[in-house]
Amino acid sequence: MQKEGQIRIPSGCAIAAVISKEGNKMTGEKIIESMKPMHDRSNGLGGGFAAYGIYPEYKEQYALHLFYNNQCCREECERFLKDSFEVVRAENIPTRKIPEITDEPLIWRYFVSPLASVLASMQLDEKEYVMRIVTRINTEIKGAYVFSCGKNMGVFKAVGFPEDVGRFYRLEEYEAYSWTAHGRYPTNTPGWWGGAHPFALLDYSIVHNGEISSYDANRRFIEMFGYKCTLQTDTEVITYIADYLIRRQGLTLEETASVIAAPFWDTIKRKSEKEKEKLTYLRTVFSSLLVTGPFSIVLGFNGGLMALNDRLKLRSMVVGEYEDKVFIASEEAAIRKMEPNAMHIYAPAGGEPVIVKVKEGKF
Repeated sequence: MQKEGQIRIPSGCAIAAVISKEGNKMTGEKIIESMKPMHDRSNGLGGGFAAYGIYPEYKEQYALHLFYNNQCCREECERFLKDSFEVVRAENIPTRKIPEITDEPLIWRYFVSPLASVLASMQLDEKEYVMRIVTRINTEIKGAYVFSCGKNMGVFKAVGFPEDVGRFYRLEEYEAYSWTAHGRYPTNTPGWWGGAHPFALLDYSIVHNGEISSYDANRRFIEMFGYKCTLQTDTEVITYIADYLIRRQGLTLEETASVIAAPFWDTIKRKSEKEKEKLTYLRTVFSSLLVTGPFSIVLGFNGGLMALNDRLKLRSMVVGEYEDKVFIASEEAAIRKMEPNAMHIYAPAGGEPVIVKVKEGKF
C-alpha cells in the first residue's frame, strides 16, 4: 500500500493564466503547455481557455460563441440573432478532429452589433442589451448555449483534458495578450460542454478551483437582478457576481474582491477609520454576495486579470513574473512550464487580490 507522499493527491481543479503588461501577443501554445504538469488535477470532464485580444479586426463587435445540439436549434437561434443584432460575420469555429474529444456539438461564432434603433426603443446601453439577449438564448432556445459574448475576446471549452481541448480548438493559431486556462475535476455537478470553464459574460470570464458552499444564497440574490443560473455548476454564479458588482454597481476591482472574499469582522476592526467604514459598508450592503468555501479564481477582463483566493486560502495559487509578463497558476510547475526563468514566485494571502493591467493604449 502506498503511503502519504508516495502518491500525488491534487487539490482540486487546475487553473493557469498569463498576461503581458505591454500588450504583447502570445499564441496559445504556452498556456496549453502549462496545463500538462497539472494533468492529474482534472479528470477529462472539462477543459477550457479564455483569450483576450484575439479578434482585432472585429474589436468593435461582440463575438458570440455558441454550442448547438442540432441544426434545427441553430436555425431558430440565428433567426433570433438577426432580429436582435446586425450580424457582421457568422462561421464555424475552426477545430481539428482528435480522438480525445468526442460528441462535439455544432460550434459557431458570430460577430454582432446591437441595432441602434432597438437600443433607443428599449432605453438600454449596449452591454445591458447584450446581457439580456444572451440570457434569453440560454434560457428560452432549447439546445442553444452562448458560452462567450465579449468584445475582442473568446472562450474555448469542451469535455476533455485541457491540453486536448487546446489542440481541438487550434489555439496555437490565435494570438492574445492575456490567456486563462482551466482543467476541471467536477465533484458535485455533471461534466458537459457547457459546464466546462471558463464561464463568461460580456468581457468577464472566470476560471475557478474550489467549491462554493454559499452558492444558493449567492444565486438567490443575483437572480433578483435578471441573471439566470442554468449551467449546473457553482462557478457560473461568480461570473454574474463580478458583472453585477463591477459593471452595474460601479465597484472597483479591489472593492469587488472585498465583497467576494470579505475580510473577517475582527480584521475590519483593526483598519483605519476610513477603511473600516468602507469595508463595513461593503460587507453589509452586499452580504449575500460573500462567497464562502475553498476557492481560487482568476477573473479575466479586457485589459487585465484579477486573481483571488478565499479568505482562508484553502486552495493553492501562486504568482510569478518575467519581463513584461505575469503568470498565475495552481502550481509553480505550471508557471515554470510557461517561463522557466520566472522570478518573484509567491503565494498571495487569502483574500488578497492580485490585479494586473495592460498599459493604457496597449490593448
